[in-house]
Amino acid sequence: MPTLPAVIVTVLFPFEHLFDRRTWRKAQLLVVGAILSSGKRTVSSALSIPGIGQSGDFAVFHQVLNRARWEPLQLSRALLLLLVGRLGSSTEPLVFGIDETVERRWGRKIAAKGKYRDPVRSTDDQVVMTPGLQWVSLMLLTRIGWASRHWALPFLTALAPSNRYDWLKGRRHKRFTDYAQQMLDCLRRWLPDRDLAVVCDGGYAKRDFLLHCQSMSKPIVVVTKLRKDASLYQPAPPRRPGQTGRPRVVGARLPSPTAVLDGPATQWTPCRATTSDGADLMIELASGMALWYRGGYPSVHALGRGQAP
Repeated sequence: MPTLPAVIVTVLFPFEHLFDRRTWRKAQLLVVGAILSSGKRTVSSALSIPGIGQSGDFAVFHQVLNRARWEPLQLSRALLLLLVGRLGSSTEPLVFGIDETVERRWGRKIAAKGKYRDPVRSTDDQVVMTPGLQWVSLMLLTRIGWASRHWALPFLTALAPSNRYDWLKGRRHKRFTDYAQQMLDCLRRWLPDRDLAVVCDGGYAKRDFLLHCQSMSKPIVVVTKLRKDASLYQPAPPRRPGQTGRPRVVGARLPSPTAVLDGPATQWTPCRATTSDGADLMIELASGMALWYRGGYPSVHALGRGQAP
């Protein structure tokens, strides 16, 4: 089996204790081959990089994924701590991104597959569905020293099976936000003393998900796109001396995000933003604080910021 350079072994050293000796030797080659592969990162393409794709013990490398025993969560934790130690600031809050992605798979033996919206081929006028596996990925958002923009470095990914698969297995179906809650629980447990913020799209603007992040012992700030019809309220006013009756939960009703967006009295503030390709863009913002409340449920604290059309 080929011997890896010392500089690569040094980078992979924090993960060595999570494998046994034989599996670790094979896992090193698979990791290096996956990094250097230019096409699909399969076991076959990973082994072709170090030149052992035609060796007689080809099948033992597949066993790392389908037979060998190792702890994926412990690997994710070691990778996160390595990224934070190398790239994260010791004083500033850590910013993470979470998003789901569809891996196109349509074989008959892919049991957990379902049909999901294809974000690449879908448009505003037409929705294209594709069969595949839905993965939820948690990423560290940080700026690399030699890069001109922030990078998303994934360290924890979970499979969110389809509703049909869970029904066939006789178990309760969990939405992708349920898996996201569990992933953020791991994140908070791994980084108990750090200030954390998570950026996600409008699919995560769900009350139970936001309440879960808000109710942690050290809450995680969630940056997402709020529903346009969200019922927003002012905080409850303080009780007057001698006032009777049940304490109020919220204060006066506030305009919905749609009303704020279209309202002529909204005060817009010019702001400079940077697009994904590095270009500068001037936008207008309007911000405010409110409680997102629905009768019978706890309220969600919201700091809103709307963009002018």
